[in-house]
Amino acid sequence: MKKSILFILFSLFYSQLHSQKKMITPPYLQKGDTIAIVATARKNIEDNLQTSIGWLKSWGLEVVIGATIGLDKDQLAGTDEQRAADFQTQLDNPNIKAIWCVRGGYGTVRMIDLLDFTQFKKSPKWIVGFSDVTVVHSHLNTMGFESIHGIMPVSVKATEDAKESLRKALFGEHLEYTVPCENKNRLGKAKGELVGGNLSILYSLFGSPSAIDCTDKILFIEDLDEYLYHIDRMMINLKRNGCLESLKGIIVGGMTKMKDNDIPWGKDALEIIDDVTSKYNIPIIYNFPAGHMADNRALIFGKQVSMEVNDLESRVVFD
Repeated sequence: MKKSILFILFSLFYSQLHSQKKMITPPYLQKGDTIAIVATARKNIEDNLQTSIGWLKSWGLEVVIGATIGLDKDQLAGTDEQRAADFQTQLDNPNIKAIWCVRGGYGTVRMIDLLDFTQFKKSPKWIVGFSDVTVVHSHLNTMGFESIHGIMPVSVKATEDAKESLRKALFGEHLEYTVPCENKNRLGKAKGELVGGNLSILYSLFGSPSAIDCTDKILFIEDLDEYLYHIDRMMINLKRNGCLESLKGIIVGGMTKMKDNDIPWGKDALEIIDDVTSKYNIPIIYNFPAGHMADNRALIFGKQVSMEVNDLESRVVFD
């Protein structure tokens, strides 16, 4: 009996200690710094980067184009080894202060285990992107480093607010968002470390070394082009993995271009999320402006955030 009590106390202490670990913030950018554009997943063979390069230059940044831009291997930007080598080059180059992933798609998970983060740990830098880049965000989170979920170089239709939010995140300026109230929102306040990204990617990473720890966290999720029954499957998976019951809050971004079968599932994406999370007494923000949309506001994963949801509006403030 004593051993059991001691084990429980030790487990609670370890869980609290683990959930309060200090995340490492890479150095914020300054004018004159260089950012590298690379491909970790789907190929980018079009001449479509001048607009986004223009954004960076207007912010006072220099740009390096990685060796994977223009590579063509079926759907991918070269082989797994080529994509990993390009990313590794930018990780290890002390003159590169941030890495901006050109686009998502699929393929980042195929190269993540080929990377060596030894030099990165000594001299961290910002990794930026969303969608399939959730693989890198989650992997960095398990290592204790912050990263930026935001627009990518192919996001040429991004709103001015989305572009400005990325600039603020990169340069370390204050970041906070106020959005209108949604009927499905669950009211309340919470404070915790922000984690998450693309729901399909998070779902695929459970059971791997890159899986996030949800304990006492605020979870952000978004997705694109998924069948509604699969949204339910993934949310149930988060529930069965113990993720949902340990969260302090949830922020739901765009659930964009959802699909249904000939026999309807019976709920839309937000109703599915609301149904699966109904037993948890935590605040939830729906339709937050982040994800596969033009108004894709930057989020800093690993950063402490405060969220407040009331009848009029929802606020997310980064500490």
